[in-house]
Amino acid sequence: MADIGTNVARVRARVAEAAERAGRQPGDILLVAVTKTVDVGRIREAVDCGLRVFGENRVQEAREKVSLVPGVAWHLIGSLQRNKVKEALRLFVMIHSVDSWLLAEELSRRANAAGTLIDVLIEVNVGGETSKHGVEPEGAMDLALRAAGLPGVRVRGLMGMAPLVDQAEEARPYFRRLRELRDRIQEAHPDRGIRELSMGMTNDFEVAVEEGSTMVRVGRALFA
Repeated sequence: MADIGTNVARVRARVAEAAERAGRQPGDILLVAVTKTVDVGRIREAVDCGLRVFGENRVQEAREKVSLVPGVAWHLIGSLQRNKVKEALRLFVMIHSVDSWLLAEELSRRANAAGTLIDVLIEVNVGGETSKHGVEPEGAMDLALRAAGLPGVRVRGLMGMAPLVDQAEEARPYFRRLRELRDRIQEAHPDRGIRELSMGMTNDFEVAVEEGSTMVRVGRALFA
């Protein structure tokens, strides 16, 4: 079993080095520890090592973990079905995967009913892959701005995944495209606070940081 403390220190150092190369502050990048298939004991070790934000892919898998690992923030980073929205609002403080107007509306309706506010990211299919979720880049600004007008929903930014590539450097154009899309939204609507970029995983998070990511979703590099 990997030493989580060593892994956390190594990933944080790599984030810091990538940030330095880009002239950024390491503190501007949030490390989201992805706990898909990771048992509660290992998650508690990660908490003891200073990690405070965890990402789950599925509502079902998060149920037990959220109750057994209190005092930390949980993000939903996988796709969300509308019939799971009510439970997702109970478990998560941020949803990275809003990819349709219907889902945004359901989140708003349920959040209003619960008297809560949910932070969300608009998921963009930046690689144009049919196997991936996400709104097409051409429709991302419209969805982000429409969703930002819904009560109970606070659109914080964009999320995307680069296609699976052999070398991390090959992911750079996709991350750059997502950042440029975020920048266009910010320039056109600076008052909306749409600034976050959730991009970069174990294979490519350093390139994502160099390209402006504010949240990296890392699992294997921490727990494998």
